[in-house]
Amino acid sequence: MPKATKDGTEKATWEEALDYFRQNGFDVLEAPGTKDRVFLKKNNVSAAIEKDEDGFVRLFARPGCLIGGEISKLVDRGYQKFLKTTKTEVPATAEHLKALHEFTQELRVATGIPNLYNESLGSVSDAYVYDRVEGRDTSPASRPKRPWESEKTRRSA
Repeated sequence: MPKATKDGTEKATWEEALDYFRQNGFDVLEAPGTKDRVFLKKNNVSAAIEKDEDGFVRLFARPGCLIGGEISKLVDRGYQKFLKTTKTEVPATAEHLKALHEFTQELRVATGIPNLYNESLGSVSDAYVYDRVEGRDTSPASRPKRPWESEKTRRSA
């Protein structure tokens, strides 16, 4: 059964979580070259978890649909959600989002990761890009100067 952590929340131990995953149809794959880190896979969705210093589960890689063998990030562009990997980006279908949501919910149940209200409503994206203004997400120092910010304009004022 779940055990109390230092902060008072209840979480499953590493062994309890692995037992749950194996008994509930998840593929549990040891991460190569690491100890106490595994990849979980079910219904073409994957995530990575690892054992923390207290023997509980810590999320290492957020859940994402597998695209070309790589865990994708969910990107919301306002008009459409996309699954993005380092090599490609594809529109997310209703089936993708349903599988991702179900996987995430089951992951939370098995590990004791808190289920937040906004996350339980549906798929939460890794990035939100609602407009097409290029450079909006870059730091102000790396953006091109606007006409009223240039040195010439300031001197003439």
